[in-house]
Amino acid sequence: MNCVILQPSYIPWRGYFHQIQKADIFVFLDDVQFDRRGWRNRNRIKTAKGTQWLTVPVFSKNHQLEKTPINEIPICWDRAWSSTHWNSLRHAYGKAPYFDDYAPMLEKVYRSRPSLLADFTIELTILLSEQLGLNGKRFIRSSMIGVNGAKTDRVIAILEKMGASHYISGPSARQYIEQDKFDAAGIGLEYMEYRYPEYEQLHPPYDPQVSILDLLFMKGPRTPELIWANPFAAQTRDLRPAGAASPAQTRAPARVAAGYRKHG
Repeated sequence: MNCVILQPSYIPWRGYFHQIQKADIFVFLDDVQFDRRGWRNRNRIKTAKGTQWLTVPVFSKNHQLEKTPINEIPICWDRAWSSTHWNSLRHAYGKAPYFDDYAPMLEKVYRSRPSLLADFTIELTILLSEQLGLNGKRFIRSSMIGVNGAKTDRVIAILEKMGASHYISGPSARQYIEQDKFDAAGIGLEYMEYRYPEYEQLHPPYDPQVSILDLLFMKGPRTPELIWANPFAAQTRDLRPAGAASPAQTRAPARVAAGYRKHG
């Protein structure tokens, strides 16, 4: 059984969803220390004026010193950040070919007021996974598993608890993963290679390091072709059948992910 373990992120890029696609079970690593300079509460979109950061404000004072885990980081609601983010998306992508397909789902998300960052980002990631057709995936939070250890030892403990036989890691983890421990545990190890074709963006020049929303708004149901399907097929011309139902209309909305969840 293939397993991926990643920290929850805000509207992640396409490589994050590629790892979800390759996994039988996906673990949100939500009980490690929050990093305010990482991707936990921010990401990038393309606008007519260039790349723009969207950042979810959180109460993070002293969290670095206190080593507060991601799943305990509260969202700061003393400012209207959610409406600002939604308006930024509307202004940046309102003329994109498939924006209207996903707008109702996203608008509902941005009208919600979850207390904790992880609750918000995990639920949104699962919703976006469904829009990509990733049904039948099993999601769980590491905080619900109850394992200890650091780095490789912690990863292997999670994998063993999940009954996984194969681990799919991001390439940057090569710096600390100890291959010999995977061999001793009898667990296979694979590193991702992020090689994706370019696609036309509403606001050139092309930038691959942006949220999955950019790709969804531009390519709609063809988005998987530019992530995990045949890259040559992804170069074919965009032709949307008249009257085709949108992904947002044909899939039921997800419920809030709490602990373990299986789709399909």
